[in-house]
Amino acid sequence: MTPSVRFSFSIINGKTVHRLVHDDLEGCVEAVRKAYVAHSEAQSVNPPSVFLRFDDRPNARIIGLPSHLAAPWDISGIKWIASYPENVSRGFPRASAVVILNSHEHGYPFACLEGSIISAARTAASAVLAAQQLGHGARQVRAFGIAGTGLIARYVYRFLLGTGWKIETVHLFDVASTEAQRFATQVCEPDHHAAIQVAPNLPALLKACDLVLFATVASSPHVADPELFAHRPLVLHISLRDLAPAVILNACNVVDDVDHVLKAETSVHLAEKVTGGRDFIAGTLPQVLKGECVVDHTRPVIFSPFGLGVLDLAVGKWVYDRAVALGEHLVVDDFFYDLGR
Repeated sequence: MTPSVRFSFSIINGKTVHRLVHDDLEGCVEAVRKAYVAHSEAQSVNPPSVFLRFDDRPNARIIGLPSHLAAPWDISGIKWIASYPENVSRGFPRASAVVILNSHEHGYPFACLEGSIISAARTAASAVLAAQQLGHGARQVRAFGIAGTGLIARYVYRFLLGTGWKIETVHLFDVASTEAQRFATQVCEPDHHAAIQVAPNLPALLKACDLVLFATVASSPHVADPELFAHRPLVLHISLRDLAPAVILNACNVVDDVDHVLKAETSVHLAEKVTGGRDFIAGTLPQVLKGECVVDHTRPVIFSPFGLGVLDLAVGKWVYDRAVALGEHLVVDDFFYDLGR
């Protein structure tokens, strides 16, 4: 006997995800903002990420980020994202991913989305939201410095411009100078800036900029001098492991989730090990959003987000809803087939 119940399952490809995200960058940032607030109000479940590592490829990993968002989303899901750094030398991005969305009513998955774009977009949206909330309110900056000129840097840069930021000068640094030059010529939009410069070294970039993005693949701290931040810039420490404890402890530190970021040898985790406490963390970005945390601008301000799975879930559902409304999803008939008991 064939049961009458049917469960829809859709696939949304990267081309569609990319267009829907870039057609409404403000909407993507708003999806991330709502997810942060929901998470801070215990309307989410965001367990620790699962890391799959390999003896024969020690620099590679695949990470599972499961999460749940309560009403009005009422969904669960997971981002399954692989990071293979050697891909860069082969001419394509190190990260690849899928996002699976599950119904909270019955648990059945209802969508699979290309996830590397969702991951980059939620990271960029989080960084832009932090820049707006932790800065002085105006969407403008005299000098924006980018350390690490890969895909994430590209997304953050384009999210800033696409949400109305005015950036006078752009300063670029990458350990591979050709990558910084490529970013300057292929990514940056010269009509929006007075100058675009490739910095001779990282200290020169840090001293010149009042907004700094770290988007490197550094596995341990390589910036140790707090004096490089004496001019009190806002630092978007997306790559998490660039700054030595001395730099962290000399700053006003804001994170996305305290328990999540204080692990895996992040810079703030190392600072916790040095001090034996967490008092150097001023608060979380959701607390800033809700007016529950005051940002101390008499010191450098550093935002260190570990990256919450609920952000991937929120952006994934936002993309899914728009794709379905536009009829731009591939419905897979009979994906769930043997439904008899």
